[in-house]
Amino acid sequence: MADDQRDVIAFLEGKGPGNRLKPDEIIQTHAAIIALYPREAFKIKRAVKYDYLDFSTLEQRQDMLLRELELNGPAAPGLYRDVAPITKDARGRLRLGGTGEVVEWVLRMTRFPVEAELSVIADQGRLTLQLAEALGRSIADYHARAAILSEDGAALVKEIIEELDRVLSGMTNELGGDRVERVLASLRHAFDGQAELMQARGQNGWVRRCHGDLHLHNIVLWNDVPTPFDALEFDERLGTCDVLYDLAFLLMDLAHRGLDDAANVAMNAYLSSAESDDHFDGLALLPLYLAVRAAIRAMVDVQTAAFQEDPATLVAVAGGFMEHALDFLRPEPPVLVAIGGLSGSGKTSLAKQIAAHVGRSPGAVHIRSDLERKAYFGVDPLERLPKAAYAPQVSGIIYDRMREIAKRALSAGQSVILDSVHATPADRTAAYRISSELECEFHGFWLDLDTQMRVSRVQHRARDASDADAEVAQRQADMDLGDIDWIKLDASRDIADLTKNVLSIISNKRA
Repeated sequence: MADDQRDVIAFLEGKGPGNRLKPDEIIQTHAAIIALYPREAFKIKRAVKYDYLDFSTLEQRQDMLLRELELNGPAAPGLYRDVAPITKDARGRLRLGGTGEVVEWVLRMTRFPVEAELSVIADQGRLTLQLAEALGRSIADYHARAAILSEDGAALVKEIIEELDRVLSGMTNELGGDRVERVLASLRHAFDGQAELMQARGQNGWVRRCHGDLHLHNIVLWNDVPTPFDALEFDERLGTCDVLYDLAFLLMDLAHRGLDDAANVAMNAYLSSAESDDHFDGLALLPLYLAVRAAIRAMVDVQTAAFQEDPATLVAVAGGFMEHALDFLRPEPPVLVAIGGLSGSGKTSLAKQIAAHVGRSPGAVHIRSDLERKAYFGVDPLERLPKAAYAPQVSGIIYDRMREIAKRALSAGQSVILDSVHATPADRTAAYRISSELECEFHGFWLDLDTQMRVSRVQHRARDASDADAEVAQRQADMDLGDIDWIKLDASRDIADLTKNVLSIISNKRA
């Protein structure tokens, strides 16, 4: 800790004559110190200088706090308040505000309960798939509002990898020399193969002034909405990135915590809300983006460990992030899974259960006909459509749309699940033809369930995108399905058992 901040830290801790500050907790990171009081939080920048940030002067720390306020205020109204001085009077006493010499600047925020931070929610096992879906939608909205910047996406990532090369090369004692070299070599190799795509995404408007530090510690449930805060403010260059690179930090953090299902749901919700085919092509960049984010977390954890009483614990965590970086870059061929069955047979339930465990992290792109139909007509997923929206010619358009998305994602290396009735032999053949054209592995599953159970399930649905009702489910019993050459599964079985069965079939074929 810099000597010129010791008095300020003591002041925030409530020490000194006449000091009325009574913090509940002091949080220290590699670049900031946050004092938590009953109703508010004070944040100062640590007087440090790293290769990638410089807070070594009072003026720089003030500028960065003002930028932090500017960046975060609009996204989290009411959470960020103002930047105020800590001053020293003629008697050497510190106070917040005042007319004496300014010795430090503090960002004042409204304190939120720690239970509202998504990292805590995750640690307590409360990060539900419903919340993960809301999280993906929230980040898509955040990126939609972000300023588009004219930058070379490849150049931005190259600079980060070069920075990691410099810094991680000095951390071999903590992270292991061989592991550091393997991570850096893998990052360079992945970058070389994707530079052209990164450049194209920049030209298409997907390089923006993003959050820059989008992990669960920096997202809060604010007014019941997952809300990013504490955006990266100290370097506009680092805060400027591909929106998928920004998203990758969140997905990496979820995966690192073992929340694979949540990561998959968040990714799919993001892709659905963002409504851009460019992102399905951009999935080719996801392994590199995930790995870079994991390597950055490893670097920051080693730096933060230097301020901890027990640095070994955090250094061990950093090592785990390095292993994840290697895992993300390990090649894994994409798989196309098609799930068919009449209304109420449980297609979507099964798709959601298996998605996170099919293909590379964070799992398969789940393409659901119900959601694509609602998007085609520009309505909310829960809004019911008229019968005309289900005319054969409309369904043909929807199915073509699903197959186009599937081709893009598969070509980018991401696995795909096609979730729709697939009632005709032509529908099922068209699904298989995708895998044949792209030379990827295919699995077709047909869910069998008697009419009475299907009708019952449809009648008990709540808040679902499907418009199928009991009448539709009953009428489907008379459909001519033709010869079904997909694997037939008894859909009356417990969903956990069915999921295990399907994943076993997929993994056994791959082995």
